[in-house]
Amino acid sequence: MNLLTNQIAVVTGAGRGIGRAIALGFAAEGANVVCVSRSLENAERVANEVRGLGRTSWAYGVDVADAAAVQASADTILNAAGRVDILVNNAGITRDGLLVRMSEADWDAVLDTNLKGAFLFTKALARAFMKQRSGRIINIASIVGLIGNAGQTNYASSKAALIGFTKSVARELASRGILVNAIAPGFIDTDMTSVLKEELKTEMLKTIPLGTFGQPEDIASAALFLAGPGARYITGQVLTVDGGMVM
Repeated sequence: MNLLTNQIAVVTGAGRGIGRAIALGFAAEGANVVCVSRSLENAERVANEVRGLGRTSWAYGVDVADAAAVQASADTILNAAGRVDILVNNAGITRDGLLVRMSEADWDAVLDTNLKGAFLFTKALARAFMKQRSGRIINIASIVGLIGNAGQTNYASSKAALIGFTKSVARELASRGILVNAIAPGFIDTDMTSVLKEELKTEMLKTIPLGTFGQPEDIASAALFLAGPGARYITGQVLTVDGGMVM
């Protein structure tokens, strides 16, 4: 059963990890996918994978923190695809460090990409969603936005704010039939987490009741649910996908 037949989905941060898994998961369910990544090469690589599944795909290299670039890409996407049904704000970075050692540049970089990027893409496509009186917006947050994490004040702040953003936009757009939700992943095995030391991973594993790390496909499955017909009466919510870390 194709849950997203012929729908147009925009996925930011689609070049790898969770974004790639979401793009491919949506395509497998019938969606045509716009792959957005800071690296055009990465975006094009995933777009080719989507095309290999028999779907149409477009690739754009965009810095999601650049307002002019985001608006230009949104206009181009709407002209090329004709409409957008789903927006997944997944683009994100980390610049970890203890508060007393964190530079202003590292704080700004994380907030600009993780929070401002979601704001810019949502704003750029909101009028199109409102005009068609339908749409799904899915923001990829994190459990650290719920519980915090030492050494990640910038990242945790960006993800906590993204949750507040989700709930506020959900209230603003609900009357137009637009659903806005967030997913809060736990420890997911991606390129971003692969650089962590093994001893830290071992300690992290002890905090996960299910006893295993998540995979990008676990987040893609949650995104597919929120984008699909089964979530027609769900908005302003945070779906935690973390193996039981936060209960």
